[in-house]
Amino acid sequence: MLVEWDWWTVDFGDAHAGAAGVLVGGSEPGPVYFDVGSGSDVPSTTHWSAYDGWARRPRAEALRAGCACGWRGAAEYPLDWDTIGDQPLYEADVDLAGPLADWNAHLSLVRDKAVPLPEPLAALLVEITEQLTATAADTPLAALRAAGVLERIAARVARETVGALCDDGVSAEAVATGLGTTRSKALVLLLTAQDQDR
Repeated sequence: MLVEWDWWTVDFGDAHAGAAGVLVGGSEPGPVYFDVGSGSDVPSTTHWSAYDGWARRPRAEALRAGCACGWRGAAEYPLDWDTIGDQPLYEADVDLAGPLADWNAHLSLVRDKAVPLPEPLAALLVEITEQLTATAADTPLAALRAAGVLERIAARVARETVGALCDDGVSAEAVATGLGTTRSKALVLLLTAQDQDR
């Protein structure tokens, strides 16, 4: 089963999730649709491996990095169809290292602009992650209960903090840059806090 994105590990949530994309004729093609017979639901995907030229699908010429924020890498990584041959792309040994490196470079720029976490807090988050992972292996229900407690703490602190930011008149653009997220997500965060204050 194809996954819509090759989700690479991110520390900014899905706002900066990266994927390998394809180029056909020098531009990014639309989704590939799969003919599954009659019916109103026609499955589709934009996963790079679907662009293999089979069953009237477009044949990818190159790969490039992409990010959920809309950023696209400038570098193109041509696919060697002489080596790939007639096999489907998902069976081929396709090297994604170039697009991954480009996306990591993009993410480092986002990280440089984001507000850094204080070192004691960053260390505490690492420790909590390790403790939760160990607890999940030993006593899953306890780990789940702890995760719920953390969610409620995080939600309360986030509401209070966003409320203070709104009171200070901080813009959605400043919030987006500081959090390493998109303007639309920052705006939703600010508007949600304002609605809760009413």
